Amino acid sequence: MKAVGIVLAGGSNNRMGQLSKNRAVAAMPVAGSYRCIDFVLSNMSNSHIQKVAVLTQYNSRSLNEHLNSSKWWDFGRKQGGLFVLTPFITEESNSWYLGTADSIYQNLDFLRKCHEPYVIITSGDCIYKMDFDKILDYHIKKKADITVAVKDIEAETEDLHRFGVVRMAEDGRIVNFEEKPLVAQTNTVSIGVYVIRRRLLIELIQKAHEEKRNDFVQDILVRYKDVKKIFGYKHEGYWENIATIDSYYHANMDFLKRDVRDYFFHDYPNVYSKIEDLPPAKFNPGSKIKNSLVSSGCIVNGEVQDSILFKKVYVGNNCVIKNSIILNDVYIGDNTVIENCIVESRDTIRANASYIGEDGKIQIVVEKSDRYIL
Repeated sequence: MKAVGIVLAGGSNNRMGQLSKNRAVAAMPVAGSYRCIDFVLSNMSNSHIQKVAVLTQYNSRSLNEHLNSSKWWDFGRKQGGLFVLTPFITEESNSWYLGTADSIYQNLDFLRKCHEPYVIITSGDCIYKMDFDKILDYHIKKKADITVAVKDIEAETEDLHRFGVVRMAEDGRIVNFEEKPLVAQTNTVSIGVYVIRRRLLIELIQKAHEEKRNDFVQDILVRYKDVKKIFGYKHEGYWENIATIDSYYHANMDFLKRDVRDYFFHDYPNVYSKIEDLPPAKFNPGSKIKNSLVSSGCIVNGEVQDSILFKKVYVGNNCVIKNSIILNDVYIGDNTVIENCIVESRDTIRANASYIGEDGKIQIVVEKSDRYIL
């Protein structure tokens, strides 16, 4: 592969409330047995990118633990590998990452030591499949300075103001780029994947630092849109950003649809993740399961409908769980009703409890626990 990968996974996020209070968004559990960052790392591995750096900062403990070995994504053992880069104190810098551009600046030595001519920069909070070979070929064919992966989304059902909105010419060149506009002019959004020549990236990042500019999108993409040749590459497959409670809930619920499950887990290429040695799920007499994902290590005694149970969940007798997401290692006592909820990992729900999200809102259930949240 001609490129090195950089995954931006260090930003804080208060739009997910309690869910991101103790973990990075990139470490959020997805589809029963995965983490959000697994999807971009699998894309890198399947595109034969052997050297990947993950830039972490905010609540990174569980994310760093998940990334403690590159073998799960089969990155290069002798050449390349998986690098987890956190802020560190030097004579020149003693600050945290001040933004996405600054996070790259603080790790410019990593890029300088690379030999790959191109860099593929991605965010760590999106669920999608992409062949990075194809976007790189498009970038080279267009003789672009920067290529941005974009997607047309349904304006009626999506919050366009959460994304960078672009307008493209017929040849694919981006003629306008607005970051999180109040009123969007188009429904074509950036999906957080960028291709750029390594030497040009180093040059632009150094210049941004000298001008005390710290954001990659605002201070490079938007700032240079009329100076550099920036092209858009249309992504046609599934894509979802999970950076809000609603988007996280709906993205997980999408995996209850057979076509989405087949797309990610049956169709080539594969999605990889760190594996735990757990027993298969156990369904005791009297349990009822309908249209749900139940992960390994679970024990179910009650009714589970249109829900996702992550690893090591215990469901007591006479429980009813509907339209809900139960994260890792949760104990649910007997006679409990949970509907339209997301239950935080390592919670203990006492018997005879009732949690029901009403008026179309998803309720976050967080019971006090001194156990470390995964």
